[in-house]
Amino acid sequence: MKIKNCIYIFAFALFFTSCIPNKDLVYLQKTDKKTNDNEVKEVVAKPYRVQTNDILTINIKALDQKLVEMFNTSTVQNQSQNQNTPQNLYFTGYSVDDHGNIRIPVLGNLNVLGYTLDEIRTTIEKKLLDEYFNSEARLYVTVKLAGLRYTINGEITNPGTNVLYQDRVTIMEAIANSGDITMTGDRRKVQIIRKYPHGYETYTVDLTKDTAIDSPYFYLQPNDYIYIKPLKQKSWGTGTTGVQTISTIITALSLVTTTILLTRNL
Repeated sequence: MKIKNCIYIFAFALFFTSCIPNKDLVYLQKTDKKTNDNEVKEVVAKPYRVQTNDILTINIKALDQKLVEMFNTSTVQNQSQNQNTPQNLYFTGYSVDDHGNIRIPVLGNLNVLGYTLDEIRTTIEKKLLDEYFNSEARLYVTVKLAGLRYTINGEITNPGTNVLYQDRVTIMEAIANSGDITMTGDRRKVQIIRKYPHGYETYTVDLTKDTAIDSPYFYLQPNDYIYIKPLKQKSWGTGTTGVQTISTIITALSLVTTTILLTRNL
């Protein structure tokens, strides 16, 4: 009887510890019960500052487009919107070298390291107006990142490197674009490894709490690496749902019972 009681206790303990609770699966759960569900939260994302190895797309337009053709690469001008693939942008965009410079036709080297996209646009416009054109040319300059590239790995449905053609991308959008975190993924400790001029830094975001939106790392930056850790339930191998866990326990109890009966008969 003592052996049976021990087996039952072990089975119940295994059941309650191996199942993944619902609170570990739901995103952005409300932490403050007093707040209004429709409360508007301020966006804390700061303007992105260009780093080495970034790729920029620069387009210069004017009233007379022939006057600015020499500043634009012919490949970019003739490129249709459907051809803006990561591969094409790699060869036609402006890559920021190790010294923080990009090389623009006619204008030559331009240092962009640590500048925002708007600051780069203003610098190019000023350089063109000072050296080549006047205000009557009606210059129009656009500067964008050639897509926001990120890498996601770990407990994710589709791990790998992806590119989203948006000015801003949240970590929730990146996860959704990669097929969502698996049931055995730890949503409470999502790691973001981010590159800075001085090296790499690692941050942890709890995506089960609505306070994740307030985190400065809720918005991704180019070349971010996202790692989803596995939950302990995966290493235990008892199953992720109640049905799977019960099946595992029944199998284990059957094995133990059979072993006891065979031992007694010997």
